Amino acid sequence: MSTTQSERLRELLEPLVSSQGLDLEEIAVDSVGRKRVLRVVVDSDTGADLDQIADVSRALSAKLDETDAMGEGEYTLEVGTPGAERSLTEHRHYVRAVDRLVKFQLTEGGELVARILKVDDEGLDLEVPGVKGRRPTSRRLAFSDIGKARVQVEFNRKNEKEEEA
Repeated sequence: MSTTQSERLRELLEPLVSSQGLDLEEIAVDSVGRKRVLRVVVDSDTGADLDQIADVSRALSAKLDETDAMGEGEYTLEVGTPGAERSLTEHRHYVRAVDRLVKFQLTEGGELVARILKVDDEGLDLEVPGVKGRRPTSRRLAFSDIGKARVQVEFNRKNEKEEEA
């Protein structure tokens, strides 16, 4: 997708997404055989439920139908939320990932897996899990020290309420 098409689509669709109380996270146009697929990723601080996704999808579809933003030819519109292992690229993504386990690629090399405890304008307060029975440790990480960050899927995490019982 050309940058100009991406920018045009973002300018066209972002106000509609915002009017639904959501953030427009990503737009991608992919070719699947002869068909094109327009994927729109939305999110909010509280997440997005199926009703919100359906409402946004209808609004975007109507807007795209009345413009030529997608050009000639058929395409499929897919509206969804970020995946479970989403990349964190914006400040709001880190805020939404508080209490989640994240894998960080550090700018000076190496990687770190830690749980985000707190986010402020300069960086993150983290809890680094202990290894082999050791207690977790605290660490501060500045945004400038982060090359990439991706939320990790946790299958074995105990619910805090279960731990208190």
